[in-house]
Amino acid sequence: MKKIVISLSLLLALLCCVGVAGANVELALKGKKAQLISEVYQYDGVVYLAIDDVLPALGLRGYWDSVAHCYKIRTPMGRATFFPGGRYLRIGDRFLPIRHPCRFIDGKLRVSQDFVEETLSRLVVGSIYFRNLDPARAIAVANDNSDDIYGAYSFLVRSDRERRSTRLRAVAIDPAHGGDDSGTVGIDNLKEKTVVLAVARKLEKRLKMRLGIPVYLSRNDDYSLDLRQHLACADHDDVDALVQLHAQASLSGDVHGVHLYVRSSSGTLSGRGRTDPSLILALSVSEALRDAGFDVVEVAPAHLVTTGKGNLPTVVIEMGYLTNSDDAAVLGSDNGQQRMANAIFSGLEAFAKASRKTGETN
Repeated sequence: MKKIVISLSLLLALLCCVGVAGANVELALKGKKAQLISEVYQYDGVVYLAIDDVLPALGLRGYWDSVAHCYKIRTPMGRATFFPGGRYLRIGDRFLPIRHPCRFIDGKLRVSQDFVEETLSRLVVGSIYFRNLDPARAIAVANDNSDDIYGAYSFLVRSDRERRSTRLRAVAIDPAHGGDDSGTVGIDNLKEKTVVLAVARKLEKRLKMRLGIPVYLSRNDDYSLDLRQHLACADHDDVDALVQLHAQASLSGDVHGVHLYVRSSSGTLSGRGRTDPSLILALSVSEALRDAGFDVVEVAPAHLVTTGKGNLPTVVIEMGYLTNSDDAAVLGSDNGQQRMANAIFSGLEAFAKASRKTGETN
């Protein structure tokens, strides 16, 4: 019996040692007992920790707001809000700078060491104790994680076909959110999930009526999907383009306009980047939207938007701000939704013709 007790004691001691060895960072308010955080990542040489590990160590609480797509923290100074990829944290009327943007890594929202030491330190009573016990053991993260804004895996969509016609064979449309996930909620309770589905249906109808081609929707009603299900609509051999529809919100009601995004690997808007199919698609849709009277703010790489990977021509269209009265009036009306759908349709037609010309010159 004595030998068994000794063996169990040794086993417990070994388990305790393993637990300590896996912890890379000590964190606490000064004067409080330090907590050990074992999941430590490095991105571009910067140390990142899960926000849900950091806050308890500092006596704070927070949560992810799936409607506003932001993280909210309850602090002694009031409620603080920040966005993945954002460069500031807002608390009341103050905006605190964030040197290295927060990002989703390995399924969790993570914040940088300087976010803890510089930004959060201004939201707590007292000072913060931060000690990296073993920097060499931090898990290095490749730079191509930037597309995973929601912490989900990327669904591989590929189109290895050479297009031989100025006509699209089929189009996939992904209206964002759905079901319990309302997305952004704007003026007069206007919901992103409702707006994007309405535009998707109108675009689907126009494509079928004018071109007579198959159209695959990720959802055709109000129900929830995971990321793979949202992108599964593109998993058809005849799909030549994927259009992802979103709307967004801002802390300021003055912010407005349409944003279009392509994969961050699609190059720049000049030079060789213009031969990228996704960029050709985005520029074609952008021009059609402008011709229809919409205010297009930018066509940009999607560093913080989940577009999937592969080479299927894909564009993410943030159709406007539901927190802006003008954008909300357009996106909330049947006529405005039809205008948006018509413009995207015209952009898809122009893309097909531009793709044909690019293929002939290559």
